Amino acid sequence: MTVKQNTISKEISLSGVGLHTGKEVKMTFKPAPINSGFSFVRIDLEGSPVIEADANYVVNTQRGTNLEKLGVKIQTPEHVLAALIGCDLDNVTIELDSSELPIMDGSSKYFVEALEKAGIVEQDAYRNYYTVKEIISFTDETTGSEIIVMPSDEYQITTMVDFGTKVLGTQNATLKSISDFKKEISESRTFSFLHELESLLDNGLIKGGDLNNAIVYVDKEISETTMENLKKAFGKDKITVKPNGILDNLTLHYPNEAARHKLLDVIGDLALIGTRIKGKVIANKPGHFVNTQFAKKMAKLIKIEQRNHVPTYDLNLEPLMDIHKIMNILPHRPPFLFLDRIIEMSENHIVGMKNVTMNESFFVGHFPGAPVMPGVIIVEAMAQTGGILVLSTVPDPENYLTYFMKIDNVKFKHKVLPGDTILFKCELITPIRRGICHMQANAYANGKLVAEAELMAQIAKKQ
Repeated sequence: MTVKQNTISKEISLSGVGLHTGKEVKMTFKPAPINSGFSFVRIDLEGSPVIEADANYVVNTQRGTNLEKLGVKIQTPEHVLAALIGCDLDNVTIELDSSELPIMDGSSKYFVEALEKAGIVEQDAYRNYYTVKEIISFTDETTGSEIIVMPSDEYQITTMVDFGTKVLGTQNATLKSISDFKKEISESRTFSFLHELESLLDNGLIKGGDLNNAIVYVDKEISETTMENLKKAFGKDKITVKPNGILDNLTLHYPNEAARHKLLDVIGDLALIGTRIKGKVIANKPGHFVNTQFAKKMAKLIKIEQRNHVPTYDLNLEPLMDIHKIMNILPHRPPFLFLDRIIEMSENHIVGMKNVTMNESFFVGHFPGAPVMPGVIIVEAMAQTGGILVLSTVPDPENYLTYFMKIDNVKFKHKVLPGDTILFKCELITPIRRGICHMQANAYANGKLVAEAELMAQIAKKQ
């Protein structure tokens, strides 16, 4: 699936109060370049330090998800991150003049509205996905909370909530497509139980709350002292309990609004993985701790798999291009043609192959008695593979030549020897424009990654 990355078309700001700090905060969404992801910038601090939305920066999950990098903190980013994913965005910078993001009404509604007002624009790069191939899970043995992800064609989430209280009961919520986030999930507000609220108020830990940004489920009798504290904290002359067991001044948007908000939190916390998921997430009794631990596990697995993944192809099948078709496109000729076949090709990737034999001319001098395929030849072969991809975009490739423009981040991992079959996979980093091809190229042999490089080349008409 080839989907372009998205950012916003212009910056937009909104202000509010941090739920736990009680501080007024101004937040500005800004467009960000390709492959930069989501990041927070503390403009109130010297040097405007940046904290990326990365699960590895989660330091605690008390009363929300909290990030910290080099002593710089970001508090409760989960509702904003959920809005960014729900609006199908990939790259956005969030500037803040305080550590805690504004609570607004306790949902993602106002963040979604702001992002849509700013406008969403497509960028010249393809989105990366991690396709789930088998069930991956994480369980919090203390609470019994569990999250699993299983294979699915698109990102889906189901949450199951059971706090063992009659007032809330057991609730479920499901999001079948992220495109339904705005309509089905974004307005779902955060909630708390009365016994939790009492503790937070007693310890001065909920300074920006009022009855308009949190649903309060009354799970115990309210004493006169508690009632007075609530009225004082929320600036109300009168507070009552509705027949459905929640404090007044709020009407539930959905009977299962608590489960929907937990689903919102899951989306926000799993945004910290940093890679879009193609899989179905099922979260039983989710919370910020289990969410972020699962995000850390997924991020680690993805990193390991990306580093070690070796694509497999059936080399017995008829190739997409044999050597004759290759020479109809590439201007190269022996002894400087280092491709035998093209295995597959799409608009944004290509896979080539070479059988390395002892008859290669470069083995004469590299090295006598210990033949090793030169690294520069491997890079050249990767470039020739990418050259076919870019030359395939013009109607008369025989009239063009390919030229290197840049080679970055070259690494050689293992030797390539006579008798090896080497595969070259090139994937576009940005779409081909004006004959310029910018790609990530990897070479594989004997089930291992043997070389990698970031290449840029341009085709030009023969003079």
